[in-house]
Amino acid sequence: VQLQASGGGLVQPGGSLRLSCAVSGTISSINIMKWYRQAPGKERELVAAWDRYGNLNYLDSVKGRFTISRDNAKNTLYLQMDSLKSEDTGVYYCYAGGLGGPYWGQGTLVTVSS
Repeated sequence: VQLQASGGGLVQPGGSLRLSCAVSGTISSINIMKWYRQAPGKERELVAAWDRYGNLNYLDSVKGRFTISRDNAKNTLYLQMDSLKSEDTGVYYCYAGGLGGPYWGQGTLVTVSS
């Protein structure tokens, strides 16, 4: 399984970004996918999670602003981020768990600044 994250960039506070994580390989082995982030000088934290049963979970500070979703036809995981704040700045990583895993994608940098 390989994960390719994209979609990061510079955005002003209050703006939006959509991150994508393209999945290739033995996709049927994946039963959970997550987005993590790591801010400068801080530990990596779980932002959002999706599992194959449709359960979704979010970090409290992003609830109501971020939405995790998966497009099975495109084998892609998304993270829609709205009403972005400066504290959302960091490197975002996608993660997949399942047989043979876990698997990590490379990070994509999100910078929220005016």
